Amino acid sequence: MNTTTQLSLTAITIETADPISKTTLEAAQKGLGMIPNMYGGMANNPALLDAYSHAYKSFRENAGFSSQEQEIIFLSIAFENECDYCMAAHSFVADKMSKVPIEITDAIRNNTEITDTKYNALSQFSKVMTAKRGNPSQDDIRSFLNAGYTESHILGVIAGIGVKTMSNYFNHVFNTPVDIAFKGRTWSKPA
Repeated sequence: MNTTTQLSLTAITIETADPISKTTLEAAQKGLGMIPNMYGGMANNPALLDAYSHAYKSFRENAGFSSQEQEIIFLSIAFENECDYCMAAHSFVADKMSKVPIEITDAIRNNTEITDTKYNALSQFSKVMTAKRGNPSQDDIRSFLNAGYTESHILGVIAGIGVKTMSNYFNHVFNTPVDIAFKGRTWSKPA
């Protein structure tokens, strides 16, 4: 995480939120039993929190990936963007909710190869699309398609990148502290 940048904004609570953010924060509290630190920080700008929450929900429901594949995409993008907060949060979600095998989550976290060929192709393509800013080579695309994905899945990865770009960039400038719930999966990029 970028430790040289820190906004002076403080996290917003349900009690201090504007009407748009309040709805999102209340839904998070109800659904997760907590308000993630990232949500409280994003609530300083209702457009950011609203856009993020809608894009996140749509990605989860409409991008065409299983819950495990979604976490592989999110973790791979967060790895590439070096977002400590999202690596911890999505490792937790992968472990506890999506039931991604720990060896897959740890391979992404450690930048090692995933033994499952299809999942490895998904992770690599998500990283390539992030690193190349949406300009994959024909070989990158061919490798992804040859692993069993479709051109529509390429668009789904782009949706995932949009969601994670909002959260990763926010976490960089806000220097979002990792929630207690996610502390067991705290992460630093391997050397």
